[in-house]
Amino acid sequence: MTQTLASSHLSPSGFDLTVPSEAERARLEASLSSPERDVLLHHGTEAAFCGGLLDNKQDGVYTCRLCGLPLFRSLTKFESGTGWPSFFAPFDEKHVIAVRDTSYGMVRIETRCARCDAHQGHLFPDGPPPTRNRYCINSVSLRFVKDGEALPDSLGRGDRIH
Repeated sequence: MTQTLASSHLSPSGFDLTVPSEAERARLEASLSSPERDVLLHHGTEAAFCGGLLDNKQDGVYTCRLCGLPLFRSLTKFESGTGWPSFFAPFDEKHVIAVRDTSYGMVRIETRCARCDAHQGHLFPDGPPPTRNRYCINSVSLRFVKDGEALPDSLGRGDRIH
């Protein structure tokens, strides 16, 4: 299923999905490292088993590195053996969009942030119950926030503490 990028509304969990303005986007992109820019903006992939969040076992939320939108909860993270952080469900279904990807001669489902359209990774139908989904996500496309800490408010929209 392919969703469209949100234009101006709140998600069911209460987060503002309004697309960043050109000025906001430029400010956010200016803070990216070269590897982050390659993955988030140019749909690249980090090397397997090299991502900083692969072995993270702490409780918290994984947010979009670019705009700060919560994408996945640690409770849905699992060890897939693929070399990238894997999750069986998003934080909120409206926070992750699915786009048909036919690059490299394959047909896959690319996952992107619903607010800023930043590339996150891919979705595969080989995950564990209850969803049987595996969101295979690049570590550099995420920021981890420990339980009890404030979520990044990269766009100044007053997103809440989780």
